[in-house]
Amino acid sequence: MSFKILVPICDGVTSKATVQALIDHKDQFNTPITLLHVVNLDKMDYRMIPDFQIDMVRQYATKTGEKFLAEQTTLLQNAGLEIIARMETGSPRDTICRIANEENFSLVIIGRHSSGEIRDVLFGSVSNHVLHGVKCPVLLF
Repeated sequence: MSFKILVPICDGVTSKATVQALIDHKDQFNTPITLLHVVNLDKMDYRMIPDFQIDMVRQYATKTGEKFLAEQTTLLQNAGLEIIARMETGSPRDTICRIANEENFSLVIIGRHSSGEIRDVLFGSVSNHVLHGVKCPVLLF
């Protein structure tokens, strides 16, 4: 069985620091890294977006996610890392855990960012959910 690394990213400061840490320690990774970006289309259901505009907003969110993932993939590949780019839609916390567990990843490397102390206490952060929801070790940045 090969060693599989999953690195979920979002367009945030902590994810960018995680990507930079991968670059800084690129000699430590001799296996392909799966870079995962999850576009949360579900959260649009809770917004006051008229039905006739929802498809347009979802298409824009998907294109923006694809562009972001491509930029981060290129950055890591230019640093000499072997990257498998992957984009999914859904709830980030559930999607990351499902992929890590069902596809038998050996390690998840994820940045931890806070959306605010009260929000994190009430709802929990994505990284905290992943930390407790996957079967493999998790490295938090």
